Amino acid sequence: MTVQKTQTNLVKALLYLFLILLAVLCFIPFLLMIINATRTGTEIMKGFSFMPGTALASNWNTVMSFLDLPRGFLNSLFLAVCNTALVSYFSALTAYALAFYKFKGNKMIFTIMLVFMMIPAQLSMLGFYNLCTSLGLINSYLPLILPSIASPATVFFLRQYILSVLPKSILEAPRIDGAGELLIFHKIVLPIMAPGIATMAIGAFVGSWNNYLIPMLLINKQEKFPLPVMVASLSAVRDITTNLGAVYLVIAISVVPIMIAFCFLSRYIISGISAGSVKE
Repeated sequence: MTVQKTQTNLVKALLYLFLILLAVLCFIPFLLMIINATRTGTEIMKGFSFMPGTALASNWNTVMSFLDLPRGFLNSLFLAVCNTALVSYFSALTAYALAFYKFKGNKMIFTIMLVFMMIPAQLSMLGFYNLCTSLGLINSYLPLILPSIASPATVFFLRQYILSVLPKSILEAPRIDGAGELLIFHKIVLPIMAPGIATMAIGAFVGSWNNYLIPMLLINKQEKFPLPVMVASLSAVRDITTNLGAVYLVIAISVVPIMIAFCFLSRYIISGISAGSVKE
């Protein structure tokens, strides 16, 4: 019995050691990014270093002299929050309807959504740009926010999730008591779907925060640039070797909201992603 316990402890120790090493390997790119933010472009071009440099203040002055960094930060935050809120709420509402309402065309709508999931977004970019031009939406945030209402991949994930965690019997009792469908959705369905919504919300927030191509096509005014477009413009202002440390500094700053979003939402994933909705 003692030998078996020793072997179990040894396996656990090796497993924890492997996970610690894996976590360290995952953290190294972030560490190098932070270190490069303190070095000059010439030092960065010479090679990697785990020793911080002395050019942090210089890089910060370079960034602030060419970019309105707080404005870009707020622009990206506004777009990311709006997109995350819309994609989370409307995708959950659509997934609930497709999962528990039987109506004519239900399966066809779901099939069409699966087809749209397989079509790369880049194929529709030219038509989307022409549409925005015709509607006068260039330099407007509306075409960057409103399309998030329709997210086939998020709806698909949440539909499969809600079918696995929400028995139909839970919905029958409030309906018998006379509760409206929207009240049932907001008071019963949404709390049960919270882990799945949190999972997709993290992806939506990160995707919107890092979105570069569509804002670059539709936004021409510098005061409306989100952070990724500002980083690209900083790279093109002067010689890349001169600006490389400043670019790393902006990237390091841009990662902070993503980390904060994950810290706030990860507890929902960890605590309830595999939890059932019926407790004994």
